[in-house]
Amino acid sequence: MIDTINDLTAELNLEQIPLIGEAWVYQVFAVVLSALVAAYVVKRVLDHLERRAERTHNMWDDALVYAARRPAWVLIWSMGLMWAARITANQMDEGLADVLDQIQRILLIVLLCWFILRLMKQIEKRLVDPRYREKPVDQTTVSAIGKLLRASVIITAALVILQTLGYSVSGVLAFGGIGGIAVGFAAKDLLANFFGGLMIYLDRPFAVGDWVRSPDRDIEGTVEHIGWRLSRIRTFDKRPIYVPNAIFNNIVVQNPSRMTHRRIYEHIGIRYADIGHMEPIVHKVREMLKEHEDIAQDQTQMVFFDRCAPSSVDFFIYCFTTPVWAEYHRVKEDVLLKILAIIEEHEAQVAFPTSTLHLPDPLALRAEAQPSERQGGPESSKEPRHAPEGSNA
Repeated sequence: MIDTINDLTAELNLEQIPLIGEAWVYQVFAVVLSALVAAYVVKRVLDHLERRAERTHNMWDDALVYAARRPAWVLIWSMGLMWAARITANQMDEGLADVLDQIQRILLIVLLCWFILRLMKQIEKRLVDPRYREKPVDQTTVSAIGKLLRASVIITAALVILQTLGYSVSGVLAFGGIGGIAVGFAAKDLLANFFGGLMIYLDRPFAVGDWVRSPDRDIEGTVEHIGWRLSRIRTFDKRPIYVPNAIFNNIVVQNPSRMTHRRIYEHIGIRYADIGHMEPIVHKVREMLKEHEDIAQDQTQMVFFDRCAPSSVDFFIYCFTTPVWAEYHRVKEDVLLKILAIIEEHEAQVAFPTSTLHLPDPLALRAEAQPSERQGGPESSKEPRHAPEGSNA
């Protein structure tokens, strides 16, 4: 029996069959296949976890699952390919295997940094989302803290990679300190904008979504984005304005979005002929404002006869209402219409500019001459006088 098997083996000549003596090829195939299976399993697990996380309002589980999805997929495939390449390199060159080991360590650092950055981005979105927090955090604060943390993670990852490559981190930091002085002089405008953005984050004169305007510059609109160098403001005609952050250190910025109330301040004039109705009209307007549901009763209210204008006697209305721009105009319209109705109710009229022209007494004109006088009649004609007797003719 044994002789028969030996004869068959000799006839097959196993050395002529490819890959039988190359076990590393099977190892590479097994690693790639394992990476494929692992990627599929991890995808199914993450899909299941994501569905479970969507049923809750906890921001951490959603952020973790979403942040881990793509880095996990890249990690499985990259590690699988790196292990397969290492197996191949061991059969070719030992120096190449060392290089692959170093690349693998750098790749792990990059993927870890990517995962942390994605996680931070998702947490930022959920901190300002009312679905996850009863009191969402201010968008400007979240953006500022997120940018600082992301910059810290990226710098740390870069230093760790340099350390992995064999560079001295202390030397790099020393060079960065010396080079930072030169960069500071060369890019002073850039640094001014950077620190201007930092002051905006710290002082918070405005936030994303606020309506701002500057009396010093032609700037007015809604803040859309606050960056490290530029802030984007959308005007009311939908034009974007990109303002360097350093400008905000030198101009006055008004923030109407933070108004607690809006003021109604108007003058109404009635005719001089209706001056007798001024007191009851003013009294009625005061009562109307006190009973108006949209007028802030805890703020100053004044209605007084104010002045004698050239063609009217005026009283003024001073009160406060909601800070919402569109609602403010609706309330103001309602108040003015009610005031006009009160004036009409007291049989008075709103005055408008008029002028009175005074003429002197009429002049007496001389009677016109008769036609006979104009044409030389018999009474007006000159007749020759007869000389008296005894006189020379």
